[in-house]
Amino acid sequence: MIHLHDKYYYAQKDIPKKAAALRAGYSMVSSYPLFGKLNGEIFTKTSHLDQKGSIACVAKNGDIHVNDNLLLTEKEWAYAIAHCLLHLAFGHFDEKMLPQDEIYIPAVWNKACDIYITRFLADIRFADPLFADPANAYPIRLNDEAKIYSYLLKNEGENPKQDYGLNTARSLDMTGLDHPVNYKGENPYAKCFADAITNSVKSAVSTAGGHSLEEGNDTPVKKAAAWFLSHYPLLGGLAASFHILEDPVLCQKYEIQIAAVDTTKGIIYANPACGFSEEEWRFVLAHEFLHAGLCHQKRCMGRDFYLWNIACDYVVNDWLSEMEIGVMPKQGLLYDETLHGMSAESIYDQIVKEMRKYKKLMTFRGYGAGDLFGDNSPHFTDLSHGITLDEFFKNSLREGLDYHITSERGYLPLGLVEEIKALSSPPIPWEVQLAEWFDERFPPLEKYRSYARASRRQGATPDIPRPGYVINEKDRISRTFGVVIDTSGSMSNRKIGLALGAAASYARAKDVFFIRIIFCDAKATDAGYLSPDELMGRVKVTGRGGTILQPGVDTLEKAEDFPVNGPILIVTDGMIEPDLKIKRDHAFLIPKGSRLPFAPKGKVFYFHE
Repeated sequence: MIHLHDKYYYAQKDIPKKAAALRAGYSMVSSYPLFGKLNGEIFTKTSHLDQKGSIACVAKNGDIHVNDNLLLTEKEWAYAIAHCLLHLAFGHFDEKMLPQDEIYIPAVWNKACDIYITRFLADIRFADPLFADPANAYPIRLNDEAKIYSYLLKNEGENPKQDYGLNTARSLDMTGLDHPVNYKGENPYAKCFADAITNSVKSAVSTAGGHSLEEGNDTPVKKAAAWFLSHYPLLGGLAASFHILEDPVLCQKYEIQIAAVDTTKGIIYANPACGFSEEEWRFVLAHEFLHAGLCHQKRCMGRDFYLWNIACDYVVNDWLSEMEIGVMPKQGLLYDETLHGMSAESIYDQIVKEMRKYKKLMTFRGYGAGDLFGDNSPHFTDLSHGITLDEFFKNSLREGLDYHITSERGYLPLGLVEEIKALSSPPIPWEVQLAEWFDERFPPLEKYRSYARASRRQGATPDIPRPGYVINEKDRISRTFGVVIDTSGSMSNRKIGLALGAAASYARAKDVFFIRIIFCDAKATDAGYLSPDELMGRVKVTGRGGTILQPGVDTLEKAEDFPVNGPILIVTDGMIEPDLKIKRDHAFLIPKGSRLPFAPKGKVFYFHE
């Protein structure tokens, strides 16, 4: 618990105004769910501070020294006290938290921790901030102290200005960093904070859902949902955002045998009558969370909605099997080892060939019904903070992935990680149009059976080899397109990155194995054929001079190793020559708000930055 040791022992009405504000700030922190149960001793001794204008500092033993001579408001004092408590709660004095791969400079580490805490307090909107939001001052994500430390060490040197700390600009607000603490067991401050977070989230979710936290009212479904909040960061944010309805009557009305998710209303329907255990409900809830978080409903894009639901079920259940979340239930489970590692799009292309067979399968909702509610359900958008529910789900998954990886909470399949990272470029209308452009030019590849690549053998007849599915090599080679990239000075790296990322993502989804890249400014530079992965991660942009695209287009159209019917995608900001001539099938990808200096013959897609 937090204790305030001040020098005034008489009635509140007789305490000086400055000290009264400190006491009020202390009371505000003590009553706040996240901070009220943290450990810390607050002393009004200025001897530990450097100057009269210093506000506070915190020691590794939990002592917080404040300057009660300052004229701060109640909420500013609450902010300062919370700042000091979070240094302890986040383990900033813990030797295990310090940078391991770089030289350790206490001043740099102190500032990195100050920035991290300032960002955290801005996120939860606690009290009145004493500093501006550092997100506006630094170009990196401020969600990891070690990353912030590396950036500061590289860009601000070993003696940075302490402009986010509570002491002076050249002094630290963490005393004792020269000799960090090596806890033999668990860090008591961090454990106390983790417990406070768990209790706060449980209380908030339960209150919002009209539930009680009394143990007697816990059901297997509620226990499974609470497990994600306290033990599984990847899906914890999604778990907190959903309202889980356990209503057998409602489930009977909607014909839900086990569970279903309505992403537009933020509801998961759970049928307790199925008799699943807590472990089985963990699997089912994780299944529904991923449906929502990965925007499976929005990604249907004209496909048969039920068959798309089936394809997504196979992918999600394969991932959950690898992740070892809960126990796979026998009822309503769609799982096939032969589909391991395939994307939902690829599985859909395969199952549409046997539509009658797959139309009879059972999902967690029941036979012939998908557990992912379609557009026929009532629409729900959370605009309280100017963000849609879909965007909130995606943000929850992205943030959950960061915390899950840093906390090493379990194995995550590569395919799932890639899909979550792909959410960083959200699906917006121009991407849908671009996807349709790719669909028209690159239909699903037909596979044929060959003994060159043997399939898995049946257990009953292990001595009989069976052919596997392979792709015709001729189709693989001819399946490509060209990209002419405007690398002039008017095209920012962000614009180029967004456009290339979108092109590479759809190329990979449509089994386009290599892309021909031409960079254009004052001249054309042929980068050759690159795979979608190389295009997204390791391509080096050349040029950055003027803008003439005709040489790049001519290079592609005259290239002997480029297919005659290969389409061309031109990435530019529109500031190009007005007499550009393109004979091939082509399209333009330009930033929203820009325009071409001529009437284009090919399609034009406008992307948002």
